[in-house]
Amino acid sequence: MIRIAIRWLVAFVLLAATYNPTQFNWVRWSVNNYADQLPMIVLSGLILLIGYIIYMRATLRSIGPFGMALVLALVAALLWVLYDFGWLSLENQAVNLWLGLIALSLVLGIGLSWSHIRRALSGQADMDDVDE
Repeated sequence: MIRIAIRWLVAFVLLAATYNPTQFNWVRWSVNNYADQLPMIVLSGLILLIGYIIYMRATLRSIGPFGMALVLALVAALLWVLYDFGWLSLENQAVNLWLGLIALSLVLGIGLSWSHIRRALSGQADMDDVDE
Protein backbone atom coordinates (compact mmCIF):
# COMPACT_ATOMS: atom_id res chain seq x y z
CA MET A 1 0.00 0.00 0.00
CA ILE A 2 2.90 2.35 0.71
CA ARG A 3 4.22 1.86 -2.84
CA ILE A 4 0.87 2.87 -4.30
CA ALA A 5 0.88 5.99 -2.13
CA ILE A 6 4.39 6.82 -3.31
CA ARG A 7 3.35 6.45 -6.96
CA TRP A 8 0.39 8.78 -6.34
CA LEU A 9 2.61 11.27 -4.49
CA VAL A 10 5.14 11.34 -7.34
CA ALA A 11 2.29 11.93 -9.81
CA PHE A 12 1.01 14.77 -7.64
CA VAL A 13 4.48 16.33 -7.39
CA LEU A 14 4.89 16.03 -11.17
CA LEU A 15 1.60 17.81 -11.82
CA ALA A 16 2.08 20.41 -9.09
CA ALA A 17 5.63 21.14 -10.19
CA THR A 18 4.35 21.82 -13.68
CA TYR A 19 1.51 24.13 -12.65
CA ASN A 20 -0.22 25.09 -9.42
CA PRO A 21 -1.90 28.25 -8.06
CA THR A 22 1.25 29.44 -6.28
CA GLN A 23 4.15 31.24 -7.88
CA PHE A 24 6.36 28.14 -7.51
CA ASN A 25 5.72 26.14 -10.67
CA TRP A 26 7.51 25.38 -13.92
CA VAL A 27 5.11 27.28 -16.16
CA ARG A 28 5.43 30.60 -14.32
CA TRP A 29 9.16 30.16 -13.78
CA SER A 30 9.75 29.46 -17.46
CA VAL A 31 7.64 32.42 -18.60
CA ASN A 32 9.36 34.80 -16.18
CA ASN A 33 12.91 33.59 -16.91
CA TYR A 34 12.73 32.66 -20.58
CA ALA A 35 15.43 35.09 -21.72
CA ASP A 36 17.91 34.39 -18.93
CA GLN A 37 17.62 30.66 -18.25
CA LEU A 38 16.52 29.02 -21.51
CA PRO A 39 18.87 25.98 -21.26
CA MET A 40 17.65 25.22 -17.72
CA ILE A 41 14.02 25.68 -18.79
CA VAL A 42 14.48 23.24 -21.68
CA LEU A 43 16.28 20.69 -19.46
CA SER A 44 13.68 20.84 -16.70
CA GLY A 45 10.87 20.75 -19.26
CA LEU A 46 12.32 17.59 -20.78
CA ILE A 47 12.58 16.00 -17.34
CA LEU A 48 8.92 16.81 -16.70
CA LEU A 49 8.00 15.48 -20.16
CA ILE A 50 9.77 12.19 -19.43
CA GLY A 51 7.79 11.90 -16.19
CA TYR A 52 4.53 12.53 -18.05
CA ILE A 53 5.40 9.98 -20.73
CA ILE A 54 6.17 7.32 -18.12
CA TYR A 55 2.93 7.95 -16.23
CA MET A 56 0.70 8.39 -19.29
CA ARG A 57 2.05 5.33 -21.10
CA ALA A 58 1.64 3.13 -18.04
CA THR A 59 -1.82 4.53 -17.33
CA LEU A 60 -3.03 4.09 -20.89
CA ARG A 61 -1.66 0.53 -21.01
CA SER A 62 -3.10 -0.51 -17.66
CA ILE A 63 -6.54 1.14 -17.41
CA GLY A 64 -6.94 2.80 -20.81
CA PRO A 65 -9.00 5.87 -21.65
CA PHE A 66 -12.19 4.31 -20.27
CA GLY A 67 -10.53 3.51 -16.95
CA MET A 68 -9.10 7.01 -16.78
CA ALA A 69 -12.57 8.47 -17.36
CA LEU A 70 -14.00 6.10 -14.75
CA VAL A 71 -11.49 7.15 -12.09
CA LEU A 72 -12.13 10.84 -12.88
CA ALA A 73 -15.89 10.22 -12.71
CA LEU A 74 -15.47 8.54 -9.31
CA VAL A 75 -13.45 11.49 -7.99
CA ALA A 76 -15.98 13.93 -9.45
CA ALA A 77 -18.85 12.04 -7.78
CA LEU A 78 -16.98 12.14 -4.47
CA LEU A 79 -16.47 15.90 -4.80
CA TRP A 80 -20.13 16.29 -5.69
CA VAL A 81 -21.17 14.42 -2.53
CA LEU A 82 -18.82 16.56 -0.42
CA TYR A 83 -20.25 19.70 -2.02
CA ASP A 84 -23.83 18.49 -1.56
CA PHE A 85 -23.26 17.84 2.16
CA GLY A 86 -21.81 21.34 2.49
CA TRP A 87 -18.34 20.08 3.40
CA LEU A 88 -16.76 21.58 0.27
CA SER A 89 -17.08 25.04 -1.21
CA LEU A 90 -16.11 25.55 -4.83
CA GLU A 91 -15.85 29.33 -4.72
CA ASN A 92 -12.08 29.51 -4.22
CA GLN A 93 -10.30 29.06 -7.57
CA ALA A 94 -7.01 28.07 -5.94
CA VAL A 95 -8.71 25.26 -4.01
CA ASN A 96 -10.45 24.15 -7.20
CA LEU A 97 -7.11 23.94 -8.98
CA TRP A 98 -5.60 21.91 -6.13
CA LEU A 99 -8.61 19.57 -6.27
CA GLY A 100 -8.06 19.17 -10.02
CA LEU A 101 -4.39 18.36 -9.44
CA ILE A 102 -5.37 15.77 -6.84
CA ALA A 103 -7.93 14.24 -9.20
CA LEU A 104 -5.49 14.02 -12.11
CA SER A 105 -2.74 12.66 -9.87
CA LEU A 106 -5.13 9.97 -8.62
CA VAL A 107 -5.76 8.93 -12.23
CA LEU A 108 -2.03 8.75 -12.96
CA GLY A 109 -1.19 7.09 -9.63
CA ILE A 110 -3.88 4.45 -10.03
CA GLY A 111 -2.89 3.90 -13.65
CA LEU A 112 0.74 3.31 -12.74
CA SER A 113 -0.23 1.06 -9.81
CA TRP A 114 -3.10 -0.83 -11.43
CA SER A 115 -1.19 -4.05 -12.13
CA HIS A 116 -0.20 -4.25 -8.47
CA ILE A 117 -3.73 -3.42 -7.29
CA ARG A 118 -5.28 -6.01 -9.61
CA ARG A 119 -2.79 -8.67 -8.55
CA ALA A 120 -3.51 -7.96 -4.88
CA LEU A 121 -7.28 -8.12 -5.43
CA SER A 122 -7.44 -11.09 -7.78
CA GLY A 123 -4.26 -13.02 -7.07
CA GLN A 124 -3.57 -13.18 -10.81
CA ALA A 125 -0.37 -11.98 -12.42
CA ASP A 126 -0.25 -9.91 -15.60
CA MET A 127 1.73 -11.18 -18.56
CA ASP A 128 4.26 -8.40 -17.88
CA ASP A 129 4.83 -9.80 -14.38
CA VAL A 130 5.70 -13.36 -15.44
CA ASP A 131 9.40 -14.22 -15.45
CA GLU A 132 10.80 -15.75 -18.61
